[in-house]
Amino acid sequence: MNAEALVEPGRVVLLTASHRVAPGLLSWPAWQTLRAADRVLCADEHHPQLPYLREAGVAVEHARPAAQDLVDACAGGRTVVVLASGEGDHALTDGLARLAGSGRVAMPDLELLPGSYDLPGARLLDLVQVMDRIRRECPWSSRQTHKGLAKYGIEEAYELVEAIEAGDRVELREELGDVLLQVVFHARIAEEHEEEPFSVDDVAGTIVEKLVHRHPHVFGDETAETPEDVKEHWQRTKAMEKQRDSVTDGVPLGQPGLALAAKLAGRVRTAGLDVEVPAGEGLGYELLALAVRAEEAGVDPEAALRAAARAYRDAIRTAEGHDADGSAEG
Repeated sequence: MNAEALVEPGRVVLLTASHRVAPGLLSWPAWQTLRAADRVLCADEHHPQLPYLREAGVAVEHARPAAQDLVDACAGGRTVVVLASGEGDHALTDGLARLAGSGRVAMPDLELLPGSYDLPGARLLDLVQVMDRIRRECPWSSRQTHKGLAKYGIEEAYELVEAIEAGDRVELREELGDVLLQVVFHARIAEEHEEEPFSVDDVAGTIVEKLVHRHPHVFGDETAETPEDVKEHWQRTKAMEKQRDSVTDGVPLGQPGLALAAKLAGRVRTAGLDVEVPAGEGLGYELLALAVRAEEAGVDPEAALRAAARAYRDAIRTAEGHDADGSAEG
């Protein structure tokens, strides 16, 4: 290696780009680096950026250099850009790391330059693509219907609630994913309806429109300074949208009994109605009265009962001789 190369070892730029961003939409620093580079290399001859680089007049060589070859190509202060593949170029980066760690090679400056970034929510596109392929190719998933999947939606919702109440962050992240899967799965099935198809984009568009409309204090001219103000806005716009004849409209009767009683009590209280809680014989009416009292006090009776049930479960396991972690005592 000549003296000039030792003085000016050059520069290696590893240029990355998100596959979730349309090819050709690169940052200005990325375009500047590409245009000024002495050489631009790409191992993947089908890389999605190549047609756009050629249109921009950037010459790209189809090459898969070894680490030492790349170091030599930078000698004399030259800049070499390597267009990273979608899977990453681990062999090259590992080789450069070994050369740098050896201390025997004058290394060029190494730079990682993101040409485009994922926006928040970009991985949702991956989920939609994966679900689409599974729907087409999986023998089980391809035969599922909305009705057949309904029970899984209920199960996943309960597992999410359990993770929240347990305070388990790892479980929470996983269960949120399972609930999200149900949404994407149902939306994918809905695309196949012969008369009224809709997609996950339609689902997202509907909820976005609803959120914007029900938050005039965020997206409009109204103001809300307290949570109560926000709830009032929400209820008012919801009532205008639904045009319901009764405050009980839209309350699903299939939900757990305590949750149902609390929901009805909340509708009555919000509407300012004077409705006496029915009295009668049996535990059902006693539980109804307890649920109404809990709602008035701002307590979720369903969550309160689950917490008490968990304490009951722990007491049972203690009586059986189990430790708190579920293992049997010696």
